Amino acid sequence: MALSTGAGGDSLNDAKIRFFITDAHPCSYLDDQQASTLFIDPEHPIDQSLYSQLSRNGFRRSGSHLYRPHCGACEACIPIRTMCEKFVPNRRMRRISNKNNDIVVAMVDSIDRDEHYPLYESYVNERHQDGDMYPASKEQFDSFLSSEWQLTRFLEYRIAGKLIACAVTDELDDGLAAIYTYYDPTLEIRSLGVFCILSQIAMCKEMQLPYLYLGYWIKECRKMSYKIEYRPAQVRINERWLTMT
Repeated sequence: MALSTGAGGDSLNDAKIRFFITDAHPCSYLDDQQASTLFIDPEHPIDQSLYSQLSRNGFRRSGSHLYRPHCGACEACIPIRTMCEKFVPNRRMRRISNKNNDIVVAMVDSIDRDEHYPLYESYVNERHQDGDMYPASKEQFDSFLSSEWQLTRFLEYRIAGKLIACAVTDELDDGLAAIYTYYDPTLEIRSLGVFCILSQIAMCKEMQLPYLYLGYWIKECRKMSYKIEYRPAQVRINERWLTMT
């Protein structure tokens, strides 16, 4: 694994945004750690340009909030983005793609809540009982996945017309941001989580967008460490994007 220096994020000094910091609270990813979060004023207007700029500075979306970790001495949460043009799937990823060649993928601007919520509920309640989102609720579903900025797209995955997965994806000016994926937990043999990331990378290539933003890579957390598999990637360390091959 090699690291090389890349361009940093855009400066936010002239954006005139107010930022807020939460009180310390138990970390969701690392045991015995305290976390705090920096987030932008929820009243500040957001458009694609600003959202993209914030993403290049390590921010992430949850519902209508844009945030990044601000945890003092701990720097375990590292922003990561896949360099899509140069990405080549490894042998395992190719097997997963071949295994799922019967799936039809479509990007849509809106989803049928009555169709999607049962899939989301089943996924959260079966796969993430130790997470902050358990138990799932319709209110959580409505508030967490989308925002009022009209930048969210949904990749629907179907077999013979039946919905089996959805990748919630935001469109930036230099890439796509993979926000959340939920899928049928009974189809574990298909490795749908991997397949959804591969299809988002393919979508970036089709749209001629250089990056897929994957959120935060946390080496010490099994649930978040997988993101480094999608290389070449860039990680943001000390306010600069470094290429990892």
